[in-house]
Amino acid sequence: MYRSPSPLSEQARAAISAALNERLADGLDLHSQIKVAHWNIKGPQFAALHPLFETFAVSLANHNDSIAERAVTLGAKAYGTARHVAKTSRLPDYPQETSKDLEHVRLLAERIEAYLTGLHESRKAVEQHQDTDTVDLFTGIITEFEKHAWFLRASLEG
Repeated sequence: MYRSPSPLSEQARAAISAALNERLADGLDLHSQIKVAHWNIKGPQFAALHPLFETFAVSLANHNDSIAERAVTLGAKAYGTARHVAKTSRLPDYPQETSKDLEHVRLLAERIEAYLTGLHESRKAVEQHQDTDTVDLFTGIITEFEKHAWFLRASLEG
């Protein structure tokens, strides 16, 4: 671990950084999956979903950056190469042959919900170390992506 301005112990910072890197891997994987859906969507909902998926991707890219920077601030490294992400992401692979609009909605809803599961687990682990800053970071992402998951699920009902 590198020196950090954080008052947390090195042991706490190492554990928190490990959780941050786990969520970074999932977030980078999810970002690429959202982009695949954005690029390949076809169907009657194209005009609404194409820009919505891009909004999700841009937001997630910003959150991924914040997660990586938090790990580095705590004195760790941020790991995010494509090969690292492929080995460590907990999200299911995305079927890239998908083109139908509502199938993309279903697939992204499932993957966002899996991403949220990891965020909830990491937030709980970080709470044990009393790192309110990282808890707040995770809470903000959870709040936003729960809304995205709800929007996608609502699009499937009817």
